[in-house]
Formats: sequence, C-alpha cells, structure tokens
Amino acid sequence: MTLEILQAGPFTTVQDLGRPGWGSIGVPAGGAADAPSLRIANRLVGNPEAAAGLEMTLAGPQISFAAEAWVALTGSRFVATVDDDPAPHATAFLVRTGQTLRIGRTLEGARAVLGVRGGLDVPHVLGSRSTFVAGGLGGMDGRPLRRGDRLSTGAIDAGARARAVREGLLPLYAGEAVLRVILGPQIDAFSEAARKTLLTGTYRVSTLADRTGLRLEGPRIVHRGGADLLPEGIAPGGIQVPANGEPIVLGCDHPTTGGYAKIATVIAADLWRIGQAKPGDRLRFAAVEVSEARALYRRQEELLRSALEGSGA
Repeated sequence: MTLEILQAGPFTTVQDLGRPGWGSIGVPAGGAADAPSLRIANRLVGNPEAAAGLEMTLAGPQISFAAEAWVALTGSRFVATVDDDPAPHATAFLVRTGQTLRIGRTLEGARAVLGVRGGLDVPHVLGSRSTFVAGGLGGMDGRPLRRGDRLSTGAIDAGARARAVREGLLPLYAGEAVLRVILGPQIDAFSEAARKTLLTGTYRVSTLADRTGLRLEGPRIVHRGGADLLPEGIAPGGIQVPANGEPIVLGCDHPTTGGYAKIATVIAADLWRIGQAKPGDRLRFAAVEVSEARALYRRQEELLRSALEGSGA
C-alpha cells in the first residue's frame, strides 16, 4: 500500500525506536522523540512496537491513501480530519481508498505520531529506519518529508480491528511540566546554591528547541569553576550547563559527545516529555534517587503493556 504526501507540514519524518550502538561514529540512537506514543500507535494498528511511523512537529501533513489502511494518531492531539470528518485520537481507524488524511496544527504538545498498519517500508540504515537529519541518513533520504513523496508499507496481515487506548491512561501534554532528574554526573562542578536554583526555578523553552535538545531560559546556574570538560560521551536527558548558565536539555538526536558540565539527567520515564516540549512551555525539575527512577520506569512499562482496551491487546 502506498501513501502520497500532498503537503508535508513543517517537519515530518519517518521514525522508529532508533539505532542504539553507533555513538562511536557520531550517530545518536535517535528514534521517536516520544517513544511511548510510537509504541502505542503501532500496537493500535497491530504492528510490532518498533515499526516505523511518521513523527510530526507542531503541524502535520496531508496524506492521500492509494488503498484502504488502518492508522492511528497518538502523542499530542493535533487537528485532524479524513476528508471532511474529524479523525479520532488514540484509536485505530480505517482510511479508505482515495481518502485524504489532513493533519493540522497541534492543540497540546510539540509532536504527534501516525502509525500505519504494516509499518513504513523505507530502507534500514545502521539497523533502523529512523531519520537522522543532521547526518543525512535513514527515513526518506535522510531528510524531512516533502510534497510528492511516496511511502510504501510493509506486508499486511489480516486481522486489523478498531482498538483504543484505555480511558484515563493518556498523559497530559500541558504547557507546564515537571521533569524528574537524577543529579549528576558532574554535580560537584556546581555549588549547593546552583543545585537549589535548578530545583526551584522555572524555565521557559526557548525558540532553540528541536530533536537535538531544548535550550532553556530562566535562572542562571553558576559553576564552581569553569563550564568546560574534556569531551565525553553524553546521553539523552543530560542537562548541560554552558558558561552562560542557561541549561540545555539533550534530546534524542543529541551529539554523541559533549564538553559542558552536566548538573543532572532526566530519568528514562520522562524522556518523552522532552520530545513534547515546545517553545514557550515552562519546565521545572525535581530530583529523585536511582531506585525511584527505576521504579517509575517499571511502572511506565506496566502501563504501556495494559494501555489498550480488551484483554491481551
């Protein structure tokens, strides 16, 4: 089955769950900025959780379907219609042959995900179909989609049906959020007052916000000494503090090495919140211990496993 992009939206890319293991050659794991939403979209349409879908930022594309397809929209709620009828959110629905799915602007967070039955069949590059725009690889020739692109799906088995996310399990994509962090790894590079600044201040997401990371505006965080380190490996969720004291939260397409001291690291269970933060949103930080972070991750995985209506969904 083939999808044709009639209009692409400002930044629409093919994403799966990423390509871990290539940091030594400068390629981040990448993948969906809101991985739980991609996993749920795929489960809604009967795909493996890691199948490739479309990730849309702030506004979405218009897509024509050459054959009927089961699809699902998850993540932030965007304005969406099939021809002239409203498209449901977090529910698998059928788009018929010749119909057009129009995805407009966001109503909540930064990103939405479109899952399509069969997954998007673009070439594997370093083990993933995800688009890494800075490196020009993966997805559709390593770039965002544009008008006229055609995407095929993989093999489709019979048995698709309407599925929905259980009531009450969808997160809130609010303009204010608390990111839970583990302090460090360079916590000794900052005074106690600097740590307090991070954990009591409110930060605004600047216009310099993308899949690489979020540059924040707010109370400045002061180092004990200099801001610079010898370059070292860095991870998504790391909070770097350059010399100007304005923190940078690293996103899924972060550089694989960096030389700024990191005051804290966002826990795995909250990484999706980085992907859903948009310019103007306000963020605060709360410290947790490693044991609590692990428990929160396990709880998130339990919720994902039980997210769909119907036993065994």
